[in-house]
Amino acid sequence: MVSYLCEVAGVSRSGYYNYFSEKSKNQRKQKDEKDETVKEIILKAFHFKGRKKGARQIKMTLAGQFNVVYNLKRIRRIMKKYAITCPIRKANPYRRMMKATQEHRVVPNLLNREFKQGIPGKVLLTDITYLFYGKGQKAYLSAIKDSSTNEILAYHVSDRITMDLATDTILKLKKNRNFKKVQDSMIHSDQGTHYTHPDFQKLVKKLGLRQSMSRRGNCWDNAPQESFFGHFKDEASIKACTNLDELKSEIKQYMTYYNHYRYQWNLKRMTPVQYRDHLLKAG
Repeated sequence: MVSYLCEVAGVSRSGYYNYFSEKSKNQRKQKDEKDETVKEIILKAFHFKGRKKGARQIKMTLAGQFNVVYNLKRIRRIMKKYAITCPIRKANPYRRMMKATQEHRVVPNLLNREFKQGIPGKVLLTDITYLFYGKGQKAYLSAIKDSSTNEILAYHVSDRITMDLATDTILKLKKNRNFKKVQDSMIHSDQGTHYTHPDFQKLVKKLGLRQSMSRRGNCWDNAPQESFFGHFKDEASIKACTNLDELKSEIKQYMTYYNHYRYQWNLKRMTPVQYRDHLLKAG
């Protein structure tokens, strides 16, 4: 019977008996104990700052916060073995809001997808997204991101999608002491009515920024900002919030985490703030 089962399974008789030997059992036990230890260390990074992470985020957090170096293959094996799952990206539900009226003005696409220029404050990206929380409640998040460092420089949350959503974000950018405007700094957005509105464009000019807009219907022209919103919705505890104050508090905590503690593979495995300081020193 053993010979038949070994033939069906495609293993040798010696391999079968070796698998059940005391030596093999002890080796498997030792490996499992070692994996258990590694799992606990990985879980510390996985839950660091209360934000679940994927394998690459775990690797960078282990190195940056716990001075522990594991390769990605090992981390992924442990995650698979113990069913440690990371957030799954979902489609962005944000849709274009309204067609511009005659008083609104569309400007050219000056950025032309040259997102990474290696100069903090050179290229700013902005957009608005929907947030669904509590029992069917809806809010809106406007954010401004530094394209070179991925740092969120300003944001504003509201339960109404009025012009204040965009203009208040610009005013908060103005108050941010970490934002240093450089020569030819620009802010890039889609052609949404908030950004074609005269009030927004006046504020942009007053701040000394050039304005750039994506081509109509082309989401790739502002892809990094859309990507941020995707990660934000996966990692922040939005649905658990029961009112607007709770939502604002959760967003505030997440923005601090994102800027100061969320390591990013494409930023030389640094956080946005670390990478900003790195670029400034290099410059």
